[in-house]
Parts: sequence; C-alpha cells; structure tokens
Amino acid sequence: MTEARLDHAGLSVRDLDAAARWYCAAFGYVRELELRVDALDLDIVMLIHRGHGDRLELLHRPGSEPGPRAADPGAAALSEGFGHVAFDVADLDTTYAKVVGLGATAVMTPRPSPEPGVRMAFVADPEGNLIEILSRGTTS
Repeated sequence: MTEARLDHAGLSVRDLDAAARWYCAAFGYVRELELRVDALDLDIVMLIHRGHGDRLELLHRPGSEPGPRAADPGAAALSEGFGHVAFDVADLDTTYAKVVGLGATAVMTPRPSPEPGVRMAFVADPEGNLIEILSRGTTS
C-alpha cells in the first residue's frame, strides 16, 4: 500500500493578496508560486512554510461569494465538510495574541484541549474562516 501525505489545503478567498499577506504574517508562510487558470478565471497563490514544508493554497475566482462560515467549533461540527484549519505552534498564547493583533477575530481563548497534553484556541481570519491554533508542547 502506498503511503499518503497531505500536500496542501485549499482555501477560497475574497482578496487573494490580502489573505496571502495575512497568512504569511500570522503563521510564517512565504509565497511559493502563483498560478492562473484562464479557463476558469481562477488565480492561485501557493504558500509554503519553509520550516516544515506544509502548504496552503489560496484561490480566488471573480464572482465568488462567501459560503457558510461557522462562528465557533461547535457550530462548525453541525455542517458536513471542512469546518476549520488548524496550526500547531510552539507558543500558543503568543501566537494567539499575534494573530488577533493582525486582525483575526477572537473566538475561543487559549485553554486545555480535550486531547490530553494539548492546548488550543480558535480565531477567525479577516475573512471569517475558522482557525484552530494548538500547541502540543509543554511550554505554552
């Protein structure tokens, strides 16, 4: 059996450049490449985290409209499909304060996760997408 690895997650956004700047500033991504699919009038910016290689694909197509966005993790679990994206960070409290300072909306302050030994928080990015920030380390 071939082993699979998640390559990237795709997120459709209203403002491609603003979203790319925010995710780079908030979580340390850099622009890896930019693509255009003329047949769909679709623009793509692929972000990569140079430290650990995970990627986030931001997509924009003119005429797109916001879909349902959950206000919190409980509401997200009421809709089938992707409810949030999660980022594992070394210092949860510092990262939470940083992303809120960059324009994220506070949803759930840092606290113990239901998963033993993990702390978590939730924010919504500037476009309202739900983000979990978690720390698996013991120092945050």
